[in-house]
Amino acid sequence: MPFSLIWLPHVLKSAGLKVALVDGWEDHGTREMGPVFGVICHHTATNSGGNMPTLETLIRGRSDLSGPLSQLGLGRDGTYYVIAAGRANHAGNGIWRQLTNGNGNFIGIEAENTGRASDFPWPAVQMEAYHRGVAAILKHIGQSAEFCAAHREYALPQGRKNDPVFDMNDFRNSVAAILNGTAPPPVLIPSVEPQPVVGGMVRPTLRRGAKGEFVLLLQKKLGLEQDGNFGAKTEAALRAFQRGLNMVADGILGPKTWRELDQLA
Repeated sequence: MPFSLIWLPHVLKSAGLKVALVDGWEDHGTREMGPVFGVICHHTATNSGGNMPTLETLIRGRSDLSGPLSQLGLGRDGTYYVIAAGRANHAGNGIWRQLTNGNGNFIGIEAENTGRASDFPWPAVQMEAYHRGVAAILKHIGQSAEFCAAHREYALPQGRKNDPVFDMNDFRNSVAAILNGTAPPPVLIPSVEPQPVVGGMVRPTLRRGAKGEFVLLLQKKLGLEQDGNFGAKTEAALRAFQRGLNMVADGILGPKTWRELDQLA
C-alpha cells in the first residue's frame, strides 16, 4: 500500500524540476510519516564522482543503517530522484523549531556532493534545483523558509554532523525569495542550440541517459569509446573537460559546451 508522500513527484514537476522515479518508491519507507513540517538538507559525503552514484545506498541503506536514507536524492545535474513515499532514516537525534522527530516530521533531501573543497562551488544547476525543490515542498505543506534546516543545524549534540557545506542563511533567503515571488526566473539550459551550426544542424542538449548520434560525436571529441550511450564514463569525461575550461562542471552538454567542443579536432 502506498505511503502518504505520493504527492512529491507532482509538486516537484509543477515547479519545473526534472524528476526520476525509483522503482517501488510509493511503497518504500520504514513506516508511515507523521505530519510533515519541513525539510532537512543533506549532502551525501561520498567519494565517487558522477551524477548520483549514491542512489543505491540511499535506497537500500548501509551496513549500520537500513534504507531508505532519504525521501529524495538530488543529482549534480539537478534531477530529483524520488526514493521513498514513507519515513526515511535521515535525521537521527536533533531539534529544529522545537521539533525533535526529524525522521517523522521532516522530508530528507540528500544532494550528491563530497563535502570537500574540491567539490565546491556546487554546480549552479544543482543549487538552483535545491532552492526550488525545497521551496516547492514548503509551499505545498504551508511552511516558511525557516522550516528548512541543514542536517548540521538539526543534529545533536552540536558538531555531530557538518552537512551540507554551504551557507544556510543564504540558502533560506533564496528559498524565501522563491516563495515570495521575488526570485529571478531560473536560467534554463535550452533544449537545443539557439542557432543552427554549420550545415544547418541543430544539436540537442545532452545529459546522462541520452543516446544516439550526438552522443557518438561527443564521445569522439573526448576520445572515448564510441557506444552512443551517455553513461557514467562519458559524464565524468565531460565534467573534466568543463572543469579544465573553468566552466560549471555540471556534466550537461548545452550550447556553451558544444561551442568549446567545436574547438577540438
